[in-house]
Amino acid sequence: MNDIPSQDASEALADHIRRAEAEGTPLRLVGGDTKAFYGRAVDGETLSTREHRGITEYDPVELIVSVRAGTPLRELEAALAAEGQMLPCEPPHFGDDATVGGMIATGLSGPRRPWAGSVRDFVLGTRVIMRQGSEQRFGGQVMKNVAGYDLSRLMVGAQGTLGLITEVSMKVLPLPGASRSLHLDMPLADALERLAEWGR
Repeated sequence: MNDIPSQDASEALADHIRRAEAEGTPLRLVGGDTKAFYGRAVDGETLSTREHRGITEYDPVELIVSVRAGTPLRELEAALAAEGQMLPCEPPHFGDDATVGGMIATGLSGPRRPWAGSVRDFVLGTRVIMRQGSEQRFGGQVMKNVAGYDLSRLMVGAQGTLGLITEVSMKVLPLPGASRSLHLDMPLADALERLAEWGR
């Protein structure tokens, strides 16, 4: 079921963050560095989560997965597909190196968002290393587990400004029984008119 290489580098990441905080060194947090185009450019020492990877817990019956931030999206999606499941938000891949942490940090969802929901809608909990080097856990592994502010979902789209995401627990969904694509070759004006007709 889970053939993803697993490696826990949380202590090394925390040490790096503590050292950078003590020295006043700005950090540029990256996973696969496939979304460097997104948001404001950050100058600083690069800290990568690539070595912090693997599925830490997966319950196909309960439709819940917990995964480290440096895990490549393609590996997580392959493990889910082997169980007939998927990430509902259909995150975009801007290269083979796209990671789970990058998906959470940017909050980018794919074309399924209007029907299935955004990345934020499926985050149950996160582990985050704060600027002092302490690791905090927000949320949990059930849909209704928050009293007060849901800080785990606040991390989605924050681009690492609130802390380094090290692990995330998410709700997954079964793969659809079938899917179809429709390709129509027509001028843009005709395509817009056709879409308007379908929308009525």
